[in-house]
Amino acid sequence: MPRRTKAESEATASTVLTAARDLFAADGYADVGLEQVAAAAGVTRGAVYHHYGSKQRLFAAVLERAHSDVAGAVADSAERARTASGDAWDGFEAGCRAFLEVSSSAPTRRILLIDGPAVVGWDAWREYDAAASGRSLEQGLRELAELDRLATVPRAATAALLSGAMNEAALWIASRPAPRRRQALEEAWSTLRVLLTGLRAGPR
Repeated sequence: MPRRTKAESEATASTVLTAARDLFAADGYADVGLEQVAAAAGVTRGAVYHHYGSKQRLFAAVLERAHSDVAGAVADSAERARTASGDAWDGFEAGCRAFLEVSSSAPTRRILLIDGPAVVGWDAWREYDAAASGRSLEQGLRELAELDRLATVPRAATAALLSGAMNEAALWIASRPAPRRRQALEEAWSTLRVLLTGLRAGPR
């Protein structure tokens, strides 16, 4: 059998990761087996083990991608809002709202907020969060400070407090019954905007 190229190996790993993400999002970590992942990806179970080693490590890779996807959505929303208004603060607010929306949305909610902390543990979960959304938050605060749009507050403490508030808000939204999640999102967002207003310097 010819040896697989690096590109082919990476493509297989990506296909497995996507299949696993879809299954974990739909059925939850506990109810998904590696045989199901292999079948959905069109590969052997051995191929899944070769690339990820275990179900827990596969889930950790899915979780890391979920955090990265959320951070990407936050950055995109922030950039669009800032470009539209010319105001960095509008971009920052849009990014915060995008975090609540995407984190608590159906494709992401179970992986990121429900199974994630339980499977990998809170310490590892926070590391993923800090490397993705946390970094975006810190960059946004730094930019506001450089533009004199942020109140005189310690940025590291502010980032930690906002991150905690938004993570808890996303968890709260996700825990609401499905018919009430949209209302919960709007309630959480309106409350968060009040908190953000206290951090704003310059025109309001």
